[in-house]
Amino acid sequence: MWPGQQDRQPDPYQPPEPSGRGSGRAATVAVVLASAVVVACAVTAWLLLRDDGSEDSARPGPAPAPAVSGNPRAADPGLKPAVSGWKTVLDAKRGVAYDVPPEWTRRSADWASYVADERDPEEKPLIGFSATAVFKEKWCLSDTDRDGRDEAASLAETGVRREQGARDTEEAARGSSALWVYGAYSQPDRKKVANGPVERYTTPSGLKGTVVTATSSGVPREGRCDTDGKALVFAFEDGTGSIGSWTFVGVRGVEDEVPDATVRQVLSTVRLTGAK
Repeated sequence: MWPGQQDRQPDPYQPPEPSGRGSGRAATVAVVLASAVVVACAVTAWLLLRDDGSEDSARPGPAPAPAVSGNPRAADPGLKPAVSGWKTVLDAKRGVAYDVPPEWTRRSADWASYVADERDPEEKPLIGFSATAVFKEKWCLSDTDRDGRDEAASLAETGVRREQGARDTEEAARGSSALWVYGAYSQPDRKKVANGPVERYTTPSGLKGTVVTATSSGVPREGRCDTDGKALVFAFEDGTGSIGSWTFVGVRGVEDEVPDATVRQVLSTVRLTGAK
């Protein structure tokens, strides 16, 4: 069982209490079988973070711009990837899709991923997403709780969520990117997390929103899988008319790190499909 995996479904819209507890790092990115829900949490509590200003042989590289029309709702990515040879991940409920390189693994539609406070016995999610894809799911194995069983840390993961409580796309992108890095890599130290600049972004399909990248620096290498991390969040108005986001979260500062060019290429494929 992965760290934080549980049989019950977490309350998807219960905001977390502001807390600096826990020591979760990359190995604590938990995966829980759910009912195709986005584990949505309020993110404004973490906006106090400072805005300091930063595979085997098949490492994904830059690809040509995706062939998507200028209408963000026009394509049917459930059938056709925007980048030839890539795989499409679809959130039918939110009406959002994106593509990942062929080396990535798409999770089933009823899985959601989240990070939690390790000291919380109920493992209440700090933040999470669904419509997920993972790269190198067992990139690092470590028995962090010394129970005799190895726990797996992935190299990178992506997903879609509803940004409940966010007033606009900038607040959503800033808050969620910092919270992902804190929860997955730097907790209990929020000072090791910094947001990059706010960027207005429009995908080739015409979907407009805000992009913010958060990174951690100086995370102690106390465990085998401990490392710095990064998260890029693209927040936009989703297919339901609410603020939603697509997120990349992954390991930073290692030889296998997913290149920023690849992260940006995946970002460029995010588009709306129409919610059911």
